[in-house]
Amino acid sequence: MRRLALLLCLAAGVPPPLGQAQGIDLSRGGPIDIQAQDGIEWRQEQRVVVARGGARAVRDNVTLNAERLLARYRGQGAAAGTPLTGGNQIWRLEAEGGVRIATPSDTATADRAVYDMDQAVLVLTGRELTLTTREQRITARDSLEYWSNRRMAVARGNAVVVTNDGRRLGADTLVAYLPPEGAARPANTGAPPARGQLDRVELFGNVEIRTATEVVRGDRAVYSAESGIARLVGNVRITRGESQVNGQEAVVNLVTGVSRLVGGGAGSTRVQGVITPQSGPR
Repeated sequence: MRRLALLLCLAAGVPPPLGQAQGIDLSRGGPIDIQAQDGIEWRQEQRVVVARGGARAVRDNVTLNAERLLARYRGQGAAAGTPLTGGNQIWRLEAEGGVRIATPSDTATADRAVYDMDQAVLVLTGRELTLTTREQRITARDSLEYWSNRRMAVARGNAVVVTNDGRRLGADTLVAYLPPEGAARPANTGAPPARGQLDRVELFGNVEIRTATEVVRGDRAVYSAESGIARLVGNVRITRGESQVNGQEAVVNLVTGVSRLVGGGAGSTRVQGVITPQSGPR
């Protein structure tokens, strides 16, 4: 395997505190080490380094693997044979083919990935878009973004988040927020602080939330991971077996599995539904 070490001097190049995982964040840490099986090409005029065949980029505890990897840099040129030493800095990484980005706790997969160093934003596109942490898995059809500094993931197109305890929330688009690094987690969860757990999820368009006995659908929803409660609004439908009730707002408790329609006060739309009795002996 051919190997090239890329030495960076990024303004944001601050290593995470010892003992604290940084998640999928390539904007912090020490030098980036790029390796490839089929060769590494340096295009000086375009200020890009291209690695082909089993390409890999490693920075601290973040590893990016792909068939093809482009590292775009800026700054002053360096002496021949050491293109990315001195005052140069990588500002964008582009990966294609079998992309897999991993840390000790988080993994992301896609056909293509772009990482913007300045914004600390990862954008995944293509097939099998996934972002998996120790506590949940987020999937999408169209695109999946991870904003390191904002601790936020945005999934578009048949977006779904499934937690390790079986909670499932889906929508056309979802925005999942994680607590700040080092934030304390409620004592009854038994998990270490700020290690990939959700804070809340906002869902937009064709929302679907499943419990053990019901499917609840609506236009929009907000879910709190700490309470386990989701509130849906707009064209809400609660379905259990062949029975269905409709309204404009509902509260779903994913801990107890109990869903209820909420009245909107005077002038609100009437709650209505069809209840199909269970068949059995009289």
